[in-house]
Formats: sequence, C-alpha cells, structure tokens
Amino acid sequence: MRTDGFYRDFRGTLMIQGCTSDAGKSTLVAALGRVFRRHGRDVAPFKPQNMALNSAVTADGGEIGRAQALQAQACGLEPHTDMNPVLLKPNSDTGAQVVIQGRARFNADAVGYHEYKPLALPYVLQSYQRLLAAHEVVLVEGAGSPAEVNLRDRDIANMGFAESVDCPVLLVADIDRGGVFAHLLGTLACLSSSEQQRIRGFVINRFRGDLALLEPGLRWLEQRTGKPVFGVLPYLQGLALDAEDTLPHSERPTDRSPRLKVVVPVLPRISNHTDFDALRLHPQVELVFAAPGRPLPGADLIVLPGSKSVQADLRALRSHGWDRDIRRHLRLGGKLIGICGGMQMLGHTLHDPLGLEGPAGSMDGLGLLDLHTTLAAEKQLRRVSGRLAGHGACVEGYEIHAGVSTGAALERPALDLLGRPDGALDADGQILATYVHGLFDTPEALTALLRWAGLNGAAAFDLGALREQSLERLADATEQALSGTALCRALCD
Repeated sequence: MRTDGFYRDFRGTLMIQGCTSDAGKSTLVAALGRVFRRHGRDVAPFKPQNMALNSAVTADGGEIGRAQALQAQACGLEPHTDMNPVLLKPNSDTGAQVVIQGRARFNADAVGYHEYKPLALPYVLQSYQRLLAAHEVVLVEGAGSPAEVNLRDRDIANMGFAESVDCPVLLVADIDRGGVFAHLLGTLACLSSSEQQRIRGFVINRFRGDLALLEPGLRWLEQRTGKPVFGVLPYLQGLALDAEDTLPHSERPTDRSPRLKVVVPVLPRISNHTDFDALRLHPQVELVFAAPGRPLPGADLIVLPGSKSVQADLRALRSHGWDRDIRRHLRLGGKLIGICGGMQMLGHTLHDPLGLEGPAGSMDGLGLLDLHTTLAAEKQLRRVSGRLAGHGACVEGYEIHAGVSTGAALERPALDLLGRPDGALDADGQILATYVHGLFDTPEALTALLRWAGLNGAAAFDLGALREQSLERLADATEQALSGTALCRALCD
C-alpha cells in the first residue's frame, strides 16, 4: 500500500469525535466523504445518535438529522435512515421525541432516555452493519464530546460505539473558540486508557493566521501526547452548508445592498431553520432572526418557522408581544408566511389530544386563517414536488409533521403538489401557509416568492449549486491540509 494513497486505499470505519459540540465533526465528515468520493471510493456517513431539530426525509421514507443528509450528498448518496439510527428531537428543556431508524417511537425525559440506551444500541449496530456491508468506507460522526464522563456507562454515541465496533478515532478541536490545546489534553485526560489508545491523532479546525506561529504548539502537543496532528483546517468564510442545529452566524458581505427585509421570530423550539438559508444568502435580502424579548423589527416579510412544540412556542410568541407585532405588520401591508408549525399557529385552534408535544389539551391560534389543526399519532414524512399556486413556479421540498389541518382556508391552496393541494393563501394575498419545508430552495420558487413579498427584479439564486460549490471548496481545503501519508501510517496498519 502506498503511504500517499490513504484516500484511495483505506477500507473500513473511521470515527470523528470532537472536544466540544460544534467543533467541526459534521463538516469534517462531509469533507472527508467528498474527498473519498473524488478518489473513486464508495463511502457512506453514519451518526449513531444525533440531537437536532433540523431533520430531513430520507429515500426510504424516514427521518434523520439534516447534517447526515448533507454528508450523504457529499458522498454522492441518497440519505437513508441507517445513516442516523437514533435522532433525538427536543420538545422541552428536559425531554425529547425519540426517533429510531427513521420513525418516532416515544417521548422521554433525559433520565428515561439514558436508561433506554442499551435497548437502542442494537438498532445502532444493525444500521451500522448494513452500511459497512454495502460500502467500502464508513465515516462515523460522534455527538457532543467523549469527555462527558457522566454519560459514559451507557454511551452509544462516542467511545461506547467506537469500542463496540473497534474503530479508530480522530479527535477534532475548534481553535477559533480558544483554548485548543487545553481542549485536546483535557479530553484525553477524561478518557480511559483503552479509549486514549483508540484516538490515533488530532485535527485542528477553523484556524486563521500564520501557521508558522502555531507550529511550536503543535510540536509540544505531539510530544506531550505521543499522538500526531494530522492537519490544521483553515477558517473558511461563506460556506453554504446545512447547519446541524444551531442558528447560523451572519456573514453578510460588505458589498451587498439588500432591498427586501425578512424577519424570522426565533421560537424556543424552532425547527428546520435551514428553510431560510436561501433567504439568508440571497444578495438582495436582509434576513433577521429576531431574538426573544424584543419587538419584531419592521420588515417586508415575516416568516413563522417550524416548531417541535407548537403550543408552547405560540405561548412564547405571545409572551414577547410578537402576536401584536404580526397584526401591525399586516395592517401596514406586509406579507406573512407560516411554514409547518408556523402554519398551524395561523389558524383558529390547536389540538393535541394525545399530548404528543406536551401536556394534552387545546389552545387558540392566532386566528389569521380559517383552519384548525389536530396532532395525530402518525407523523407524516414525505418528499414532495409541485408548483406554487398562481405562480406556476416549481417547488421541491419535504414534509415532517404530525398535524392534520382542516378548514375553509385550505380551499385556496398555496401549492399544488402534483394534484394534491397544500396550505392556504388568504383572499387578500397577504398570508401564505404551507406544510412544505424547503419552500425557498428552488431558484424559480425563490424568485416568485420574493416578487410576491415586494422585491421586483430579484437576482437569480441557486442554493443547491452554492451548496455543491461549498462542498467542493471544503474538500479542497481538507485534502490539502490533512496529510494522507500521516493518516495512512496511523490508520492503515
């Protein structure tokens, strides 16, 4: 085996763990997936356990974390439920819906889920074994940090998984947040001796500056730990990649002159905020994620996002006075869109008779559309395509919801999904509601909706093409930074 041919010759499983959440695990798996694919390899992503409210619908009709769907794209694959067999979708500060192999099974608090983990492990291993049998390389992403010693005894997300399948681990740390050497040494110190041996080396992420100034620290780290630093990844501005869960940071170029302002209220359980990536990155749009505790700023368009706990989020919306801000916005002629949970809030009533998202019960909606929603036990998961009603613009997206909506407002649908009506458009043409996530992702639909919201002459913008460019740029930087020779020496014994 040639020592410079790691990406061409490596077979089996490689796990990426991080010193902290948001250290770059998801991004590194996507980058490595694209690099392996460039070298003609059949590679697949895998995350045993994910906690996120950004999710995607898979080719086999299930639900996984959106980061794994992006990683599948990087690997040239359709997303599949085996790529993320356990997905936790928080619906309170202490509880979450538990999704197993793409299907919602039950709600659990933190203690209840911790006790359930041994029962979840067989599903994790089953999905992993199927991927390993079907692909040459499996890239595994850990969750949070392996240094969470309070969770070690039943861990299925980090070292517990790595020990179960006997795979090597790379440890990644984010230098941009500071304390990178302490993060790496501290994480190692929290691990058992067998877990420490499993870590073959380090990757440092998001470095900006002169690498020569970092070299003494890298040599010290290698001497102190006896483990190599495989590479230092640069801080890459402007990557258009789906966020795993956290809201994206604004990186507006200084040469942009936005002509349309869009406001998204940040609800406590906001979900699938990747719906707004096309708006956030469009050169003529200023997108504001409105923080709690302040009035909604003036805007051309307000979008109510999806929610994992619609009734609780609607109560939060009212507590901030945002219901009054929305009504004032409509009186001034502004446009309003509700997506999924946001659509449900626009109706007259919300019913949760089974207590799927909280205590069983009903509450009044905002009453802006004549519709009523009841949460049902069976979640609806589907990929969809169609056209905007009245515009004819093509739409492609997905549905993830337990709500079933009825009412006269639905007689004026917002979308035609290949003969199936969806959503509502009010008689005044000010309010649009839909269950479809990804509403803005296709260039044609984005242009039509921006025109409806008041932006004439909107520039063409293709989020999908920009995402592909970002994956290629990320792969370029990763292949340049990570030494294939060092990786081969450490992983190809």
